[in-house]
Parts: sequence; C-alpha cells; structure tokens
Amino acid sequence: MSCLSSRRLAAAWIRRAHSTSPLLGASSRSLSSGGGAQVPDPRGSPVIPSFGLTPEATPTPAFVGVRPSYITKDLRVVAPMDHPEWPVFRLLEETGIPLDGAELPEGSPELWERVYRFMIRLQEMDVVFYGSQRQGRISFYMTSTGEEACFIGSAAALDDKDTVLGQYRETGIIMWRGFSVQDVADQLFGNEQAKCRGRSMPMLFGSKDLHFHTMSAPLATQIPQASGVAFTLRNTGNCAICYFGEGAASEGDFHGALNFAATLECPVIFFIRNNGYAISTPTEEQYRGDGIISRAAGYGMHAIRVDGNDVAAVYAATKAARELCVQENKPVMIEALTYRVGHHSTSDDSTAYRSSEEINSWKSERCPVKRTRGFLESMDLWNDDMERQARREERIAVMKALETAEARPKPPLDTLFTDVYADMPGHLQEQYNELLAHLEKYPAPGGAKH
Repeated sequence: MSCLSSRRLAAAWIRRAHSTSPLLGASSRSLSSGGGAQVPDPRGSPVIPSFGLTPEATPTPAFVGVRPSYITKDLRVVAPMDHPEWPVFRLLEETGIPLDGAELPEGSPELWERVYRFMIRLQEMDVVFYGSQRQGRISFYMTSTGEEACFIGSAAALDDKDTVLGQYRETGIIMWRGFSVQDVADQLFGNEQAKCRGRSMPMLFGSKDLHFHTMSAPLATQIPQASGVAFTLRNTGNCAICYFGEGAASEGDFHGALNFAATLECPVIFFIRNNGYAISTPTEEQYRGDGIISRAAGYGMHAIRVDGNDVAAVYAATKAARELCVQENKPVMIEALTYRVGHHSTSDDSTAYRSSEEINSWKSERCPVKRTRGFLESMDLWNDDMERQARREERIAVMKALETAEARPKPPLDTLFTDVYADMPGHLQEQYNELLAHLEKYPAPGGAKH
C-alpha cells in the first residue's frame, strides 16, 4: 500500500481548499480562493512576504540567529493579518465525493472498508458506553463523536511500530492497532482482566505491545515526552506521534517540546485536534493567531493544516508527514480542524456554553462518518445492506463486551502493590501487611469480600 509521492503531496498542501464552508479555530481567510499573501512551501524555505514594504536592493547583512532577510527603510509594525494564511488540505466534499482534480491517496478497498468499519465501531461504543455511564454501571466515559476521521484516518497511515502518545480521546487509534472492544470494556469496569488492573482512569488506555504509551490525565505532559521518545527513534525507520487538542497548546509544555523537537531534529508528528473547544473554552478565548499551525514557522517546523473531518485528507497528510519524519529526522505539525460533537466527557454538559443548534448542525451536516460512507459509496464499496449488517454486528459485539466485563470480578488486593518493582520491596510489603490486618479487623458488611 502506498500514497502520493512526497513531492506531489507537498504541492497539494499549498493549494487552496475548494470549499468555502467555515471551520472553527482557523482564520476565515484560510478557505479563500483569492490571491494575496503567499503560502509557505512545507518542504522548502518559507517565502518571505513583503508585508506591503518595499525591499531595498542592497545586499542583506548577516545577523546571528535569523535567516537571511531584506532591508527596508519603511517603518511599519506588522499586523497579524498581514502574515500568510494557512490553507486547509481537503480531498472530499461534505458528501464524500472527491473534489474535482483531487489526487486521492492510494489504498485498497479492504483498507477503506476497514477504516469505515472502525468508525462505525466507535459510534456504537459511544452510544452503549455513554448510556451505561448514565445508568450508573461505569463511572466515566469520553466519546469520539465528530472526530472519528482524525483518529482512524491518522491511525491507518502509521506503521504499527511507530510510538503513539495520546491525550485521552484516542481510543480509536489504540483499537486500530489491536486493542479490542472487550479490552475497552474491561478497563471501563476496572475488572481483573483490565490491562491496567483497575489502577487507571477508565479512558486512559495504554499497551506496550501496541507501542501506545499509557495516557495520563494532566494536560500536555505527553508532548515533551514525545520529543524525547522521537529522539531515540532517529534513523530507525519509525517515528513518534503525539495527539493533543488546541487547549493543550496553551500549556508551557507545548513550547518546550516543540522547540526541543525542532532543534534536536526529532522524527515526531505533533497531531493537533483543533475541535473548537477546550472543555468549555472556545477557540476565540484560547488564542488570537491563525489556529495553532501558524506557530510552526516560529519553531522552524514543517506543517500542514487539514480538514479533520475528511478521512482521505487526514490519511494522506499523516502519511506524508510520517515519510518526512523518518527520512529526514524532522518534526512535523498537523493541525486537524474538526468539531467535538459530544460533551467533553460524561462530567460535562456542553449546552451550557454552546447552542444545541450549533451542535446539531455539525452532527447532521458535517458528520465525518457520513462523509466517509459517501466516499466508499462513490467507489461502489458500500451499500445499505452492508451498513445495516455492520451496525448490527458492532452493536451486538459492544453489548456482549459490556455484559462480560460487568460480570468479571475486581482485581485481587495484592495488585495494588505489584507491577512497579520486580520484587516487592520491604516498605510495600509492610503496607500490604497493614492493609490485610485492617481488613481482618474491619470485615466488609454482610460478609462480602473486600
């Protein structure tokens, strides 16, 4: 399986998007088709805009710490809107039909069918597990609704040995690599079969075998870790990829991580899911620049902005970014413009800070799953019968995993003290003995086991 050549993709990156539909979090100019500011070539040196100034013909003097520039006698403080705007890379219409002249990434029918099947799986999981939390059967859940193309499209473009560092909503990515619906259900219930043995929050998945670092709740901690991981992957043929939202890009960890990755030339993809809201904070209160992608130039980093609801574009962009990472040992920033249709989590009511009309508009008119189905149907790879069968099979599988996980016992008490040291040290053995003595002195009510 291959994709567009890197040179052809680079040319596609700097083409203007053909649609004029708005995307949250980006400058309104990003989707315009007119002329004006010049767009940086993501593989070459950026084109220096004139900002309306008149460059002098005199030779450029050498300054330490900056690229060769030009001299001007015009005094002007450059405004943010004078900088080049970033285009949005897109391949599919909202209906899933390829844009006129779009060069689609190569992929077998089996690949695209698997991509869509996993998106259906995420949808069915969201319905069942979200409902089970509302019933009090599990404690917490976070949906993927509205962002399915970001997760599955990028996951499909990676090598299985590339290292993934997620934030907390990347369930679809670890599942693409082999984490099963049953594995998810077991962790949600924290039973004895859960990979974490009940010692992690329900949505913070991880797997050493799947090259997926266990996620952690504190925001942005994985970003500098990704730079360090990527440094060890130089010249190995693999890269790291780090997922986070636009809100995490406001953390101090973001700056240090990207600066390290750029200066140390680490093969890492920083995949930013700009979904419009950092919990309840909208993008207009989060930053004033043109999204997050506009910061890439400041770090001397390759970058691409992509329509995060276009699974073909996400796949192609991630594929090209990975190729650059492993071949040149350089970081790449991807900003995927998408929308979080679901609440931030089961602890959130997003209608307190956004309208139901806004949510329903994205859910009905901009749904990435419907768009992907349209893409498959345009290639005669999908039909109504296949849709009904796939959804029925996925719903049954999720319900079965839920019931199985709920019936399984909790992990034994000694797992509170294991899996950190090869042999339990004395201070932990002492704590374990104290726990056993306490439970013997204060047995559970009704004779139930602790």
